[in-house]
Amino acid sequence: MEDIKTSYKSVLSIAGSDSGGCAGIQADIKSISACGAYAATVITATTAQNTTGVTDIHAIPISHIEKQLDVVLSDINFGAIKIGMLHSCEVIKVVQDKLAEYKLKNIVLDPVMVTTSGHKLITDDAIECLKNFLPNVHLITPNIPEAELLINEKINRSNMEETAQKIGRIYKTSVLLKGGHIEDNNEMTDVFYVHDTRKIETITNPRINTNNTHGTGCSLSSSIAAFLSLGQPMEKAIKKGCAYVNEAIAAGQLKRLGHGNGPINHFGL
Repeated sequence: MEDIKTSYKSVLSIAGSDSGGCAGIQADIKSISACGAYAATVITATTAQNTTGVTDIHAIPISHIEKQLDVVLSDINFGAIKIGMLHSCEVIKVVQDKLAEYKLKNIVLDPVMVTTSGHKLITDDAIECLKNFLPNVHLITPNIPEAELLINEKINRSNMEETAQKIGRIYKTSVLLKGGHIEDNNEMTDVFYVHDTRKIETITNPRINTNNTHGTGCSLSSSIAAFLSLGQPMEKAIKKGCAYVNEAIAAGQLKRLGHGNGPINHFGL
């Protein structure tokens, strides 16, 4: 029996593995740890990936994903769940069933569909299954291309607030719409909509001129999950997650790794 006074504040990441270490499960573990929580994982797929892109995806058998979920969820109490790459309807279904079975809370989903370099990480059928799954989570964190897939509309800076509200109302969940793909030389603008309170707010951070942004989406969603596990309310967890990632980008802007887009500096080293 865990002693509540001394037990770890834990986050479970359900996502794919990035062999280059910039994104996916690897970025999640670093972000969760850097933000003060304990990271456990369920791996849905492995990728042959480096800083220049993804060359292969290997799906983990559904039965093994299910066993991973049962083993960790039956043993460890999680204050939050982060979900990343769910590449097929079968994976989505087993994750959905286990979330319901174990009555999990503070579920943050990063709707990973396409990499920044344009590599597809999810089947067309899975996109529709993912849309049906979204009302089961508490927060989604789409970037602009992902949000456009969710509502089949173009998004620009002037309609970000309206779009975040629309996505939240359609899918009955809170939304952090990430504005990194909006061209602005000075600012990064993100918009969050809290479904329970209908509150909407804009977060701005300075835009940092660097190519080292590989894995920012994974890092942001997992850092928010970490702060939720530590007892922060949704709005504060979102703001702290955005600030953490902006600081990690700044700390890694001059670092070099590989020949493509490098990672953020999770620990500020």
